[in-house]
Formats: sequence, structure tokens, C-alpha cells
Amino acid sequence: MALLISAVLLLGALALVINAVIQQRLRQQRVVQRLQGETTRAGKLNVWLRALGNSKIGQRSITLDTETQTLLNRVGWRTAGQRSLFAALQIGTPVVVAGLTFVGHEVLYPRSGNVWIVLLLGMAVGYLLPKRLLAFAAVRRQQQVATEVSTFIPLLRILFESGMAVEQALRVLSQEARQLLPVLTAELRLVLARVDSGLELSQELQKAASLLAVDEFDDTCVILQQLIQQGGGAMKSLQALKSLLDDRRLTRMQEYISKMSAKMSVVMMLFLFPALLMVLGGPSIIAISRAFGS
Repeated sequence: MALLISAVLLLGALALVINAVIQQRLRQQRVVQRLQGETTRAGKLNVWLRALGNSKIGQRSITLDTETQTLLNRVGWRTAGQRSLFAALQIGTPVVVAGLTFVGHEVLYPRSGNVWIVLLLGMAVGYLLPKRLLAFAAVRRQQQVATEVSTFIPLLRILFESGMAVEQALRVLSQEARQLLPVLTAELRLVLARVDSGLELSQELQKAASLLAVDEFDDTCVILQQLIQQGGGAMKSLQALKSLLDDRRLTRMQEYISKMSAKMSVVMMLFLFPALLMVLGGPSIIAISRAFGS
């Protein structure tokens, strides 16, 4: 009981110290926003998380891990506010998970001991959980981009055949295909915003392809760069890429169906086959048992 009280007091003191640091950080941010003329207001929880993420510990947790930066780029969290929000989650999640683990351990197993081991395990799980969720979201977004490219290429070909240039076609798609291609249009809007600021379109397409790390989108950007540099002669390349992507998709579907049939056969053997044996062999087994019993 004394250990529980001391741990609660220690957590309370730690929370007070963190709250004081965050309040100081918030006051500094308010001063900077007023000097810059910003009047936007956010929720208290959002402001608190951003202040925690903007602290030295939060920024250090992101800058030291290059894999986290790569995953954030693939998910689309590239602004300073989004990165500070993830840094706050990466710092706060271990503390919350450790606290919940400690409370659950004291409620369920109050006399088992090994409290520090449980706390270390809770903190380790809490530290790894945000990154694993981020990796899962990055993989899902890459799959969505690969799926959208098969629709993106025919739309590009239609716009090119109507006489549009590369930049004009990309601008039309970024505005008109938001519901059909939500992820690709978001990436295109970022690329075109950089182009409007004076950067080159081909280099920005190459950067976007390297950040997303999707083979289908990378090949499409290479063809678009060829169109920008040469001014034509890439329609056959787009058609060949579309057929190649369709073949890859067909191959993946065939592999998925073959694996699914194997899994269904295992399920049939485990559940249907015993029931079939009971239905077909049950009367004969009962008759044999009665004959031996008589």
C-alpha cells in the first residue's frame, strides 16, 4: 500500500513538472502568435499536445529516428504541427500505458511483486505502439496509392489526348478527382503548391515519388518527367505501364485467390469433414456398437 501511495505521489509530481513546462511553452507560443498577428484558436487538448511535441524532448525523439521521419512522410504528416502532434503522442503514450499497467497490476495482482518490471514493460509497449501504428498507416496509404495509380494513368491519357500539357493536366486532376483519387490528389496539390512558389515540376514529382516509395507511382513520375523534358512521345509508355500494372494486379488477385482456396480447404477439413463423417459413418458405428452390446 505504501508503495502504491509513493508511486501515485511520484506520478503526480511528474505531472506537475510537465504541466509547468508546457504552460511556459504555451505562453511563449501565444506571444509569438500575437507578434505575428495570428488569431486562430484551437482546443486545449490540441494546444497541450502541440506544446508537448514542440518541446526539446519531443523534437529530439523525432530527429534521432530517421525511420519515424520516413514513415511520417509516407503517411502525409509533413507539417511542423503534425510532427509535433506525433512527438507528443510518442512521449505521452509510454507514461499513460505505464500508469494503466501499474493500476491494473495493483488491482488484479496486489501481492505478486515485480512492479518495476511491469512498469518497464508497460513503458516499452507504450513507446513502440505509436510507431507500429504509424508503420501500419504508412503501408495502408502506400497500398491505396498503388491502387489509385491504375485509375490515374487512364485519366492522364485522356487529358493528354485532349491537348493539355503535363502541369495543366495535373492541376485539373488535383481539383476534379478529389473523390476518386483522394491520396494522389492530395500529393499533387502539395507538388503544385511548390511549383507555384517557383520550383521545377519534374524535380518535385521526383521528390514526391521518393517520399511515397511506391513503385507504380515512381514509374508514372518517370514517364511524366520524360513528357516534361521531351514534350511528347510518352503515350505508348503510359499505355505499356497501364497494361503492366493490370498484369501485376491480376497476378496478385490470382495469388490471393489461390491462398484463399487453400485456407478454405483447411477450414473445410477441420469443420466440415468431421461433421460429414458423423453423418455418413454415425449409423454404421451405432449399429456395430449395438451388435457388440447384444
